[in-house]
Amino acid sequence: MTEMNQALENMPIPHDEEGPVFDEPWQAQAFALTVKLNEAGHFSWPEWADIFGAEIATATKEGRGCGNEDYFLCWLAALEKIVAEKEILSTDQLLTRKEEWRHANEHTEHGEPIKLGAGH
Repeated sequence: MTEMNQALENMPIPHDEEGPVFDEPWQAQAFALTVKLNEAGHFSWPEWADIFGAEIATATKEGRGCGNEDYFLCWLAALEKIVAEKEILSTDQLLTRKEEWRHANEHTEHGEPIKLGAGH
């Protein structure tokens, strides 16, 4: 078993009797986006597991990666890496989208869903 796979097994996805548990909406969105990109054939689960496992291994070595937020920060970092590696979005497109999300988040009332502008 590789170090990455061991790290994944040591940090299984947070869940309860009903399934995955997300502390924040962005965690569920990152999870769902990853599943959708996989279903669309952009990457295989083994490819995802390698990149995600590497993120968790790095976080573990750095003393991070033991709670829901840390887990999903690793998830998000892996998602950004695989999107770049598979050229699903260019670096500029990814930076633009992140800025759009940051702007929308800053201009959304607490408790309301974050919505990107028309056409996004």
